[in-house]
Amino acid sequence: MTFDRISWPRRTDRITIRPATTADLPAVFAVRSLPDVAEWMPDLPTSYDEWLLHLGRSGAVDRMLVMEVDGSVIGDLYVHVEDAWTQAEVKAAGKDAQAEIGWCLSPDHQGKGYATEAMVELVRICFEDLGVRRLTANAFADNAPSLRVMDRLGMTREAHSRADSLHRDHGWIDGVTYALLREDWTG
Repeated sequence: MTFDRISWPRRTDRITIRPATTADLPAVFAVRSLPDVAEWMPDLPTSYDEWLLHLGRSGAVDRMLVMEVDGSVIGDLYVHVEDAWTQAEVKAAGKDAQAEIGWCLSPDHQGKGYATEAMVELVRICFEDLGVRRLTANAFADNAPSLRVMDRLGMTREAHSRADSLHRDHGWIDGVTYALLREDWTG
């Protein structure tokens, strides 16, 4: 997935959103390596160099946007556009039809509506600029702040899976999947 067909940066009332650059990575690492943040993230980065190698191997930087407030990076957004599952005869119509989205926000900026504000813009970008028809977001069921963001976006909880997610500290816990279709988006 590439962001090159979109005009950047994008601005909301308080946030600037743009593709991440290598200059942003130390600030993103600083947020993602905080214990309060890493508790609900897929990995706990402990070494900047190892984290950079992981980003390079996974191609995650190509799917990363940063959120800035007053010129400082306060977190990042994740967008992974992918093909929808289709039957062979309609495969072309399913190309780049859906995206998984996610977010990570500094604790210093949590509880102020920044994640929701940024995600509203990201949903708009996905539906209007990237042309996807379906968005999904996954979380540990115990990650209440993220679930609230999904609810505020108008996403529907499509799955609540019992003890399907192995958490590094909490053991096997429930996971959830939320989704939003373009036709259900109130933008």
